[in-house]
Amino acid sequence: MNLRDRAAVHHALSDPVRLEIVDLLAIGDRSPGELAARFGLTSNLLAHHLKVLREVGLVERTRSQADGRRAYVRLTAEPLRGLSITPTVTAPRVVFVCTRNGARSPLAAAVWRTRSAIPATSAGTHPGDRINPRTLATAERHGLVLERETTAHVRDVVAPDDLVVAVCDGAFEELGPADRHVHWSVPDPGRVDTDEFFEDVFSQLSHRVDRLAAIAHTP
Repeated sequence: MNLRDRAAVHHALSDPVRLEIVDLLAIGDRSPGELAARFGLTSNLLAHHLKVLREVGLVERTRSQADGRRAYVRLTAEPLRGLSITPTVTAPRVVFVCTRNGARSPLAAAVWRTRSAIPATSAGTHPGDRINPRTLATAERHGLVLERETTAHVRDVVAPDDLVVAVCDGAFEELGPADRHVHWSVPDPGRVDTDEFFEDVFSQLSHRVDRLAAIAHTP
């Protein structure tokens, strides 16, 4: 990033509200409604702040894969390289959740266990009959060991003090926002079901895990 672009990023973050928005998005994606409620902003003022952040490449807006009427704001990590993001998260355990618990959530939990000493597991809101075979193959290619080769339901896994990371829009929209819920809008690789798409999703999950693991601590 050249000097002019770095200066533009610093300028965008000079406003306390925009800086806190970036801190929140470093943990997980948020809907515009969540951001407006968090900061007590009108829709016009929130749109202004997001426009400033978007113009320097710090955020992007995506549509829910589960419900196309919903939109989410996510952080774009590249412009933040070399800058300090300071939020912290405490968790005795992290539970990664997707709808079927067949691909994204078990892969995210497997990556997490290589990045953090905080325990991690996975579950689904509507778990399928088995882990997707391409999930097993992807884990093997990257030298990862899955916790198990069967699926689990959130009701049998999640405890009140867990940090729940919903790695798909459908699971997040079903569980709903909460203080201990984090949302990562990651596409379902099972819909395409190719090795290439699984690798792309694995890369997205790995980057997200790296970012969260760096700021996560035990209580």
